[in-house]
Amino acid sequence: MTEPWKRQENEETIFRTCAWSPPGCHPTGCGLQVHVKDGRVTKIEGDPDHPITKGSLCPRCLALTEYIYHPDRIIYPMRRAKEDRGQDKWERCSWDEATDLVANAAKEITAKYGAETIAVFGGTGREANNWYPQWANLVFGTPNSVYAQAGWSCYGPRMTNTAFMMGGGYPEIDYAAKFPDRYDDPRFVPPEVILLWGKEPLRSNPDGLYGHAIIEMMRMFGTKIICVDPRVTWLGTRAEEILQVLPGTDTALAMAFIYVLAHDDLVDHDFIEKWTYGYDELVERVQEMPPSRAAEICGVPEEQIWRAARMYGNAKPSSVAWGLATDESTNGAQLGMCLVALMAITGFLDAPGGTTLGMGDDQGNVVREGGSISADDKVDDATDSTLELALKHGIMTPETWFTKRIGVDKYPCVGQVLWTVQPDEFLKCLETDNPYKMHMAGFVSSNPIGTAIGAEPQRWWKSLKKLDFNFAVDLFMNPTIMACCDVILPVASTIEHDGMVVTHYGLNASFYGAQNKCVQVGECKSDVEIMIEVGKKTYPEFWNRFEDDEAYNNFHVFRSWLPWDQLRDNVVTMSNEPYYKYKEGKLRPDGQVGFPTQTGRVELYSYMYEKFGEDPLPYYEPAAYGPTTMPETMKNDYPFVLTTGARVQNYFHSEHKQVPSLRQITPWPEVDVNEEDAKRLGIEEGDWVEISSPYGAVRQKARVLATIKPGVVHCMHGFWYPEEEGSEPNLYGNWKSNINMLMPNSVNAKTGFGNTFKSMICNIKKVHELGGPNEPERVVLERSREAEFEVQETWRPVDGPVQDPIDYEKELVEH
Repeated sequence: MTEPWKRQENEETIFRTCAWSPPGCHPTGCGLQVHVKDGRVTKIEGDPDHPITKGSLCPRCLALTEYIYHPDRIIYPMRRAKEDRGQDKWERCSWDEATDLVANAAKEITAKYGAETIAVFGGTGREANNWYPQWANLVFGTPNSVYAQAGWSCYGPRMTNTAFMMGGGYPEIDYAAKFPDRYDDPRFVPPEVILLWGKEPLRSNPDGLYGHAIIEMMRMFGTKIICVDPRVTWLGTRAEEILQVLPGTDTALAMAFIYVLAHDDLVDHDFIEKWTYGYDELVERVQEMPPSRAAEICGVPEEQIWRAARMYGNAKPSSVAWGLATDESTNGAQLGMCLVALMAITGFLDAPGGTTLGMGDDQGNVVREGGSISADDKVDDATDSTLELALKHGIMTPETWFTKRIGVDKYPCVGQVLWTVQPDEFLKCLETDNPYKMHMAGFVSSNPIGTAIGAEPQRWWKSLKKLDFNFAVDLFMNPTIMACCDVILPVASTIEHDGMVVTHYGLNASFYGAQNKCVQVGECKSDVEIMIEVGKKTYPEFWNRFEDDEAYNNFHVFRSWLPWDQLRDNVVTMSNEPYYKYKEGKLRPDGQVGFPTQTGRVELYSYMYEKFGEDPLPYYEPAAYGPTTMPETMKNDYPFVLTTGARVQNYFHSEHKQVPSLRQITPWPEVDVNEEDAKRLGIEEGDWVEISSPYGAVRQKARVLATIKPGVVHCMHGFWYPEEEGSEPNLYGNWKSNINMLMPNSVNAKTGFGNTFKSMICNIKKVHELGGPNEPERVVLERSREAEFEVQETWRPVDGPVQDPIDYEKELVEH
């Protein structure tokens, strides 16, 4: 029998809840049981009643007690004089004083320069993704919400592919995630083959795919795997085929897959005829990329391309999981077009064991939220999207939205699908004051000068420091806050506030999970509570109606799903969505059969891409910085291809580096080097290595592996040193191992998407130390005790060598 959401056992209260963030994670909603005694968490364990995680948890959730009670956590509002930016001269203040400072600065700047001169930054994947556009549009009346990653190179390009080619929703492999009885549901058929493209679900932070489900289906049903990745991952060692593609050339390989399927007639002609548009044109286009040519471009044997594509085409059913690698190159949109085509032409789109589709997010999906309404549209429903609310209540005008949002005039494709600025153009605006000068910024769980998001972070640093007023909503000090901010508003963690988590942000909902408040820490408040407090001082005519976060959530968040009381009591509510929704009129807002596209079909020839000046069919284009595009004079200087962004289970991007039990798993940033390349360069396991590109140089520790493609290096992202001096210029060692120092801005596709994170040129050489300002002593981590805040426990110097953590992946491969 399922336990209630809250129960008493002995002297403890045990809460069932679903995790999201903070701390950082994507909307997975893993099931927690939080034990609380005398108002303090005593233990966190997995919830055995959660239908998907079934009592299992990742290391980050298991370390949540260390995180929320860490001595360095910010638990009170803080302020600092503008002239003290960059220095650790923070003072505690009251909530009323802190919110007055933020609201008064916003009102003054709006009156003098216009609300558009205020920007609100948000981080990746976190719950704050819900809130930073609302901060911008509803609290400040500005159109400029900012996701600072160059080329919006995370999730946005894939959302664009699905919106343009299928009309919305999000495709995900079928692992019976929507059914209460999971694999026992009679509708479910296990995938025969899963094509994993640029995705490692066991280590990545899933948006709605739990990696262990793949292992379950391999074990229970004999599901087979095809991996496309320059690194042999844990799943790669168990795959039938591992295609070690040269980073930046994936589109050529994907076009060759389509070539094979068409050549061998391994397609579903009935589905193609009834439910797709442009198949003949697609087949004609891929004739320019037979496997023989793709093999030369990608560094994958021709016979393996034929074999892997035939394996995928012959499987009944087959499924595709695409990863971040789809987004992080300038040719990524075309790769996404190919992968959507591979999902569709085999006939297993939204079919049992195939690639499921979501019904979209009725609370303002990405296309509607981002600007598919026109300036002439009338807005009547106050419970519609954030944008429509801002327009209806006069917080923002249509003219402001359509003419003042930075970068969407140059890249209207970004503006159509997403609700933000185009980040590369916004950085130029900060630097040049063109088309107008910015004056204020808020950072909502965002650290753009840090180590996980902003390319060329030194440019962001210099630009943001000069603004008139900056504030942050966060839990810990970070380089951006230390360098740039004047006020900090401390935010509650996932177990300190009520809320809802929906997989894939509602774009392909497996379930709806309740975040149930379990404890209160310090004076921290939820994102929504903080928005309400500031909003009542900036636009009281809208915000005064909300007494608390529950009132706001019921008005603008939960309304499309379930009443809060029911959501909370259920803890997990399965979506139970059917297959073949396109046949039942469940995808289109007009209730007609088909897909919500211009043709009502999956558009393999995309009218939307054509509308925005892009080729309506996929094509291969070499990486902007790559072996075939760099000048001959640079080839000796930068002989390696650099890729970055792969995940580790104990960190979420730049978060968790100060949590002792997590830091000891991966104490140093790591660069993966092929063993033959390392031998040639005299690099051994554990050596410090300098990685350089035309944009900068950083240092990380070598992992010498047989499992990464020769000529390719992978560098860990998100690494900084919170144990070091925080004041400028060191900023917690922000510049020492920050791989984004090697990445350029403004290397985008025609659409404004994509960058070089997955394919950059570089060189590597052995060095003898980490180096940089304020070089730290050699240190090891000690687990923190169940201590109060004033007990300072983090890193401590030790004598002798540091014992490296066990590298299970390397051990497995060697075995």
